[in-house]
Amino acid sequence: MDTGDKKIKEIRKIETGINENLFVICTIVTLVTMALMTINFFCRGSFLPAKIGFFYLAVVLIYSLHKEFIRWLGEKKSRRQGEYFVYAWIILTTSLYVISFFSNNYYGYSAEGYAVSTLADIAYITIEVLGVFVVTRMMKIFFMMRK
Repeated sequence: MDTGDKKIKEIRKIETGINENLFVICTIVTLVTMALMTINFFCRGSFLPAKIGFFYLAVVLIYSLHKEFIRWLGEKKSRRQGEYFVYAWIILTTSLYVISFFSNNYYGYSAEGYAVSTLADIAYITIEVLGVFVVTRMMKIFFMMRK
């Protein structure tokens, strides 16, 4: 094994460790974001919107792009954990839409009768996370085709 291969292997190992930490961070931020938004949904907008969406999307994007970078370095033992974020958001959003439907959109209005956008905000984040997932999958396929 030449020096270049050793360096790539070492970089791959370091970056894989970083990506594992990014996954933990992404998981924590996902759970916090979901909790804040779900609480706000059931409290009918009693709290000001969390406005964590942009930050959350940035964390997911950084984790996803870094994972793709590792794949481009030749890491073959890549676990597909990021998909769980997509599935969790889809399940949460669908569940809240069902609850909203059967409650006659009770949670769509504040106690004062004003429309709240919590469910729409959750749906936007879900679509954005799905978009990040699709883009990174396309990057993976593009890279595989290029090889």
